[in-house]
Amino acid sequence: MSRHLLPALLLLLSTLLHGCSVVGAAVTVASTAVSVTATVVETTVDVAAAGVDAAVGDDEDEDESEDKDD
Repeated sequence: MSRHLLPALLLLLSTLLHGCSVVGAAVTVASTAVSVTATVVETTVDVAAAGVDAAVGDDEDEDESEDKDD
C-alpha cells in the first residue's frame, strides 16, 4: 500500500501546486487591472480638474500679484 501512496501524494501535490500558480496568475492579472483602472481614473480626474480651471478661470496668479503689491 505504501508503494502506491507516494506517487498518489506526489500527483496530489503537483496538482495543488499547479492550482496555486493559476490562482497566483489570476491575482496578478486582477491587481494589474486594478492598477490600470486607478491610473485611468486619476488621469480622468486631472483632465476634468484642468477643464474646470480653464472654464471657471483660475485667479490664483491674480491673488499672488495683489499680495506682492502691498
